[in-house]
Amino acid sequence: MTDRLRFGTFIPPHHLPVNYNPTYALQRDVEITQLADSIGFDEAWFGEHHSGGAEPIGDPMLFIAHVAAQTRYIRLGTGVVSLPYHNPLWVADRLALLDHLTRGRVMLGLGPGALATDAGMIGIHPSQQRDALEEDTAVLMHLMTSEEPISIETDRYKLVDAKLQLDFYQDPHPEVAAAAIVSPSGPRLAGTHGAGLLSIGATMKAGVDVLAMHWNVAEARARECGKTVDRKNWRLVGMMHLADTKEQALKDVEFGLREFCDYLQHTTPTPQMMPKGSTISEYIDWALSTGSAVIGTYDEAIEQIEMLQELSNGGFGCYMLFDHNWAPWAAKKHHYEIFGDYVIPHFKKTNRRLRQSEIVARAVRDELAAEQEKAIDAFSNKYKKNSAPA
Repeated sequence: MTDRLRFGTFIPPHHLPVNYNPTYALQRDVEITQLADSIGFDEAWFGEHHSGGAEPIGDPMLFIAHVAAQTRYIRLGTGVVSLPYHNPLWVADRLALLDHLTRGRVMLGLGPGALATDAGMIGIHPSQQRDALEEDTAVLMHLMTSEEPISIETDRYKLVDAKLQLDFYQDPHPEVAAAAIVSPSGPRLAGTHGAGLLSIGATMKAGVDVLAMHWNVAEARARECGKTVDRKNWRLVGMMHLADTKEQALKDVEFGLREFCDYLQHTTPTPQMMPKGSTISEYIDWALSTGSAVIGTYDEAIEQIEMLQELSNGGFGCYMLFDHNWAPWAAKKHHYEIFGDYVIPHFKKTNRRLRQSEIVARAVRDELAAEQEKAIDAFSNKYKKNSAPA
């Protein structure tokens, strides 16, 4: 297993119900990223969506350009660019610019496009998306890694002696990761190009069932293509809401879990992420009984991540919180703070020496306290003696 985990937040984003103020909603996405940055999260990833009403970031690169100037340390990724919607030349071109503007903090996540309603508006059928992603990623990687021009014509774009004019800030280029939910298309893509892997919805029933398969497919495909893949570049995305007590966590999610589940059931056409039920109590029961989410304390969060490490059959490099609005704003921020205070240091092992030091100090405390008291009394008596009038 990888030694120290990294941590991130995966921000689609989800703002529900769809009667919100979009300006303020986007500002809150910025503020959550700033909070994650200040807490010590390693990464934040932002989605691309164009329909459905709940996910208002249409261009993750543009959002990254905005939020990069308002953060200091956190790395920023596209989670994901729906590559079949775009000309690969312009994706590579914008990525190179963003790499310089962020001083190398940008990462590129790629996928076929999650919402069929997005693809439908530009005439792409769901049956075309995964083949298009494979074709376009090959073109994109050529543009990113080769100085030889490329010419190609597809149903969606045409390139004639195309090449980048700007070198990347990162050497040789920003990290690339392929998204995966259930199908093997993402792992195959990762293996083909030696890229990272984003397992989205890793704690959903379908995601858990295929977790180890994802990495096996990526490794097998990498061997076929003469590439290598590294588990440190495998990211798992899971759903949680943490509070000081389990009772408080359950009360918090009554605010927005119903709207979230209703959106997945009746608005977004993503059958691989399908909650069960129709009432808040049924949704909570679905989340807890299936292990799809942690709604509780940081101890339960640690148990969930340790379980995923076992199910991954060898470990992974980064765990990411799936950002949502299940709880009121203050409770949501507290959830991040709890995660940062207790879960992150447990797996990063950054508080190990502190805890060892406390154990040692406790073991000798009484003896040293007695010696300290003797030393203070002795010095006080000496002072009184030397200060006495002659």
